[in-house]
Amino acid sequence: MNVNDASFEELLNALHDGVYITDGDGKTLKVNQAYERLTGLSSADLIGRLMQELVKEGIISQSASLRVLQEGRPVSVMQSLSKGKKLLVSATPILDAEHRISYVVSTVRDMTELLRMKHERDELQQLKQLRHSTAKLHAGQRDSLLHSPLMADQEVSGRVFALARQVADSTVKVLLQGETGVGKTLVAQFIHNASGRAGEPFLALNCGALPENLIEAELFGYAPGAFTGAGPKGKRGLLELAHNGTLFLDEIGDLPLPVQVKLLKVIEENRFIPVGGLELKEVDVRIISASHHDLKQLVAEGRFRADLYYRLNVVPITIPALRERSEEIPPLLHYYLDSFNSRYQRQVQWSLAALDLLCEYAWPGNIRELINIVERLVVTNQSGTIEALDLPEEILDLSRQNTDDSRLPLRKVLENAERAAIRAALQTHKTTRLAAKALGVSQATVVQKMKRWERSD
Repeated sequence: MNVNDASFEELLNALHDGVYITDGDGKTLKVNQAYERLTGLSSADLIGRLMQELVKEGIISQSASLRVLQEGRPVSVMQSLSKGKKLLVSATPILDAEHRISYVVSTVRDMTELLRMKHERDELQQLKQLRHSTAKLHAGQRDSLLHSPLMADQEVSGRVFALARQVADSTVKVLLQGETGVGKTLVAQFIHNASGRAGEPFLALNCGALPENLIEAELFGYAPGAFTGAGPKGKRGLLELAHNGTLFLDEIGDLPLPVQVKLLKVIEENRFIPVGGLELKEVDVRIISASHHDLKQLVAEGRFRADLYYRLNVVPITIPALRERSEEIPPLLHYYLDSFNSRYQRQVQWSLAALDLLCEYAWPGNIRELINIVERLVVTNQSGTIEALDLPEEILDLSRQNTDDSRLPLRKVLENAERAAIRAALQTHKTTRLAAKALGVSQATVVQKMKRWERSD
């Protein structure tokens, strides 16, 4: 290989990646123009110098070429330059006829550039996934959550759904407030279904789920070539897709301030300009918003626009936490038990003891937590009946509960009964597997309970 050949030099300089070539002693023979561009180092300052000297002087942090010469195999390293830039260097040995290293060829890539490309790819993938979800909603597919008893029995939540029904036929802005998991999306869907827009799209966006640039692109759409990676034909935003229908903006408190300004213009004028576009688009969209934050406090802190807050908060509806409407817990438990029995082709039922404990539980995760726990209990049950012993640790662990003292004795009695039953079964059957079979629960449940009692004793 003649590193001084003119055509060889042209070939090296045509490459986008940096190239660094040393001889078998670590002396620099050649660097291409891409390497000079990536590192800011001049070939005149490098050619003829030993890699050992360059590392010693701190011009580069470590040498992949030296490691190749020491280890006799290809090596990849992260290299830090004196200016703070990080490079990925992959060095490969070239052997002569006697299998000695005659040259080391290193390729160099800027990690900053690679990371930027990765982030762009990840953001575009997020946008693609969100578009897919939007398309499914637009086609009328609804998650089974939307067919819960809250939808079927309009009297379950009393004043919440009474007020929701009252405002459904108007175009008034509604702000839903409540803890995470209380069912804000269900109420928004209920308002849409009870309105004159029921036959039109109901689209939802969680404002806290995407970075600022993607939220703006998702809401307003974008023109062709509006940003790096944008589709050649552009994309329609949710506002345009929800024309004549309803757009539900969940966690509106997380909406970035610049996007709040654009949303306020849509509310005031019913028109907007897509990202990177020039053409005004007019839309007729009902906006329902929701937040678990105190938006008044966010306004006071300067994190939410006061004018947008008052525009959105025409009719506020506060959805109480599930622990504050305990009368709904039994019908919800029965509904979701039936629902998951049907989905997984099971015939599981509640025991009275398990049902009592579930009804007394504080449900900090609200309806979402209830749904998840019921599904877990149905798919893991082996006996056909969900017993108290099958319930998750957080429901049975007295030290974690915030219930009234008047409820504790019942739980203590149940725990003592469980201990006695397991102790008796173990004395009779000798092994946890046979004891669990006799009690109608899983072996893992028995072992878990015994370990918990050992820790608490």
